Amino acid sequence: MKTRIVKIGNSQGVRIPKPLIEETGLKGEVEINAHNGALIIRAAKKPREGWDAAFKMMAEQANDAPPGPDATFPTQWDVDEWEWR
Repeated sequence: MKTRIVKIGNSQGVRIPKPLIEETGLKGEVEINAHNGALIIRAAKKPREGWDAAFKMMAEQANDAPPGPDATFPTQWDVDEWEWR
């Protein structure tokens, strides 16, 4: 399908034909990227997308318990620089 680049204020835009919108299911926010001389338009990712699957996998691996009250998370400084005397 062909379409035209049109002036929209100080920018330019492309009208996407309805059959392409229906075929792709695009709506709302999209991400647009340039790659090898082409524009690629995808549905925008939603915040926390994929978290449900990640939490489910953690639960299946019994790796979903919160850290205990004595849990520490050392920083790189703790690993490289800290010295007990």
